[in-house]
Amino acid sequence: MERLASKLYSYLRTLTRQQILLELTENRCSNSIGKIKWKKLHLFRYDDFLSRNGLRLLYCSSYHNHRKWWKKFHSLRWSKFGSLGLPVGLAVTFFNVDDSQALKEAKFLQAAQLGNLHEILSLLSDGIDVNTRHPLGWTALHVASVNGQLKVVEALLKAGADPDLGDNFSSAQKVATDNNINYQDVCSRRLQEFNTKINYNASFQGFTALHYAGLINDMRVVKALLNGGANPSKLDVWNHPPSAYCKKEVKDLLRDYIPKYEELVRKREAEERVRYPLEQRLKKYIVGQQGAIAIVASAIRRKENGWTDDEHPLVFLFLGSSGVGKTELAKQVARYLHKDDPNAFIRLDMSEYQQKHEVAKLIGSPPGYLGHDEGGQLTKRLKKFPNAIVLFDEVDKAHPDVLTVLLQLFDEGRLTDGKGETIVCKDAIFVMTSNLASDEIAEHALQLRKDAEKLNSHRLDKLLTAEDADEIEQVILSREFKEKVVRPVLKSHFKRDEFLGRINENGFIEG
Repeated sequence: MERLASKLYSYLRTLTRQQILLELTENRCSNSIGKIKWKKLHLFRYDDFLSRNGLRLLYCSSYHNHRKWWKKFHSLRWSKFGSLGLPVGLAVTFFNVDDSQALKEAKFLQAAQLGNLHEILSLLSDGIDVNTRHPLGWTALHVASVNGQLKVVEALLKAGADPDLGDNFSSAQKVATDNNINYQDVCSRRLQEFNTKINYNASFQGFTALHYAGLINDMRVVKALLNGGANPSKLDVWNHPPSAYCKKEVKDLLRDYIPKYEELVRKREAEERVRYPLEQRLKKYIVGQQGAIAIVASAIRRKENGWTDDEHPLVFLFLGSSGVGKTELAKQVARYLHKDDPNAFIRLDMSEYQQKHEVAKLIGSPPGYLGHDEGGQLTKRLKKFPNAIVLFDEVDKAHPDVLTVLLQLFDEGRLTDGKGETIVCKDAIFVMTSNLASDEIAEHALQLRKDAEKLNSHRLDKLLTAEDADEIEQVILSREFKEKVVRPVLKSHFKRDEFLGRINENGFIEG
């Protein structure tokens, strides 16, 4: 019996994309064995497909761990397996999963690999997710691209497939270890269900469909992906773009297309901003604070349209008591401008810079001092993302020497670190928060709200144009309140007119 099961298992491991007869139990309760019935299924791999569908097949590989099943194994009905005449007795257990959906996904991925356009269109019409992933990490667009299936690639893109999704397959060894799968099984599946020419021991994590199309140097598929919106500069986990893996002809095509892609992105973002203005985005996440939202949105819009001084970065000061949304407002601005890039938002708690010597923490220690090679907390991150949104939280707690560094940053749009290197960051946006004047703001909150409503009604009445921008500037939030109440408080604390003079806008965050 054991030899028979061993031979059967060895044969089943070799099956790929064939019609096989699978014996399933009638009783679909967990850990049950009942009478056997026949069911016809189209599979990738017998054992792995069962695992994908939530079935646990107990055969030769699990014999030593499941001896109790083999007592029941003898009582199962024996039948012929296909045309080979092999007797089969399989113990199968079921779990509560949607077997039909998993089967559809398996068919979908296989059809993409083989170029079965009819099957692809049929499954898409049934509502299958066009970006569904194989258990080992790739999508249908990945497998179609790496196998040069042009018509399938075009159909998937038309159906809404994301051309910039990355493959989650790292290497066969890592995938096997991370998912507790047999290494040989992973290698076999990668070869048989993805591509027979790809090295399964290499890491392809982060590879997009364009990376794979470039890897096989298929100009037709590369063009189709570019026309479908693929990013020619998208990096894999090794920080390599698609052009790093292809020959000269394809590489030249990708290089020449980059400016076109960037222009398309700019146009798409501009259209999106018109349909979905910044004010609406901010109001989704921040309750109230109409005045602050209006001030921030108008300042950023002026900068985007080139109506501000390009030589100086934007500088905001958000005033108000703790917990009213100052930090969240800065985060949402970063999200609006830079999507979900984790490097786009830099937050520094200025209460950590209350001593004179802590300036070195900000820009880095000078040569000969401890920590010189590490760089400063601000300069190191600005060097990585020069146009980030930088939040200086509770700036009123910082030492005056720190304010001197910030003044250079605000005035010149650049900063010199401890190593003598200059970081140019004129496109960055700097946001300071403070609790100063919070009591005064609370007392005048009603008037602030009235002014904010007046400004917002003005915005709703007209589309924003260059002429309207000048008109909007005339609707100023409580100029008298700013000049006669808030500014004296700030001047008394900071004692530096030039520092306050570099602030473009004051936002009052009401409690």
